[in-house]
Amino acid sequence: MIIPAIDLIDGAVVRLFQGDYAQKTQYQLDPVDVVNDYANQGANWLHIVDLTGAKDTDKRQLSLIKRMVETKRMDFQAGGGIRSEKDVSQLLDIGVKRIVIGSLAAKQPELVKQWVSKYSPEAIVLALDVNIDEQGNKMIATHGWQQSSGVALEGLLEDFLSVGAKHVLCTDISRDGTLQGSNESLYAQMKQQFPSVVWQASGGIGSLADIEALKPTHVDSVILGRALLEGKFTLTEAIACWQDA
Repeated sequence: MIIPAIDLIDGAVVRLFQGDYAQKTQYQLDPVDVVNDYANQGANWLHIVDLTGAKDTDKRQLSLIKRMVETKRMDFQAGGGIRSEKDVSQLLDIGVKRIVIGSLAAKQPELVKQWVSKYSPEAIVLALDVNIDEQGNKMIATHGWQQSSGVALEGLLEDFLSVGAKHVLCTDISRDGTLQGSNESLYAQMKQQFPSVVWQASGGIGSLADIEALKPTHVDSVILGRALLEGKFTLTEAIACWQDA
């Protein structure tokens, strides 16, 4: 599945380069218009990152996200600084189907495992952003990629599989926002090692050829952000490319 992504700061559609708020591109787009546009092009899901809420959970853009959900044009997964069960329940209450949890999964796994059990594996997406070192170790980064958790991707996944965790959005940080292509070997290896996980590949897609290159990995979904906003190709073209297996 192709899943378009939208990043929001103070109601505006933006993109960050490798998670850096100082390297921000703002687009003159209304988020609800983007929902309708992507739905018209065939999207079934939208991935929302609330960057304002990630910095300050008291400023989570709930009213905007609610307006997007109320279009009923597709299903939504949303995240950005999910730090408490209140954050999870607030988003579920306004109709978001899946809550995307990043740093907390590495920092407080027992808490997040409780949420997987309570709200169901379908309701939680683990967003695992990795730095891969020269030895091939996949270490999860936290705090907007500024810190290493010291936790390896494989170890964390084994832990979460014990409670039936299902959805994982995995980003190779070195590729994000670069339009230089995905890390196909990462996803091929992870899908082979953890076949029960529904994998979402994120970061680096800059062309239809990059989407094509992910097919042999058997990854389940591809997240598209900057490439769509900058018109590298249309969402309709991306969906057609992915389905032409």
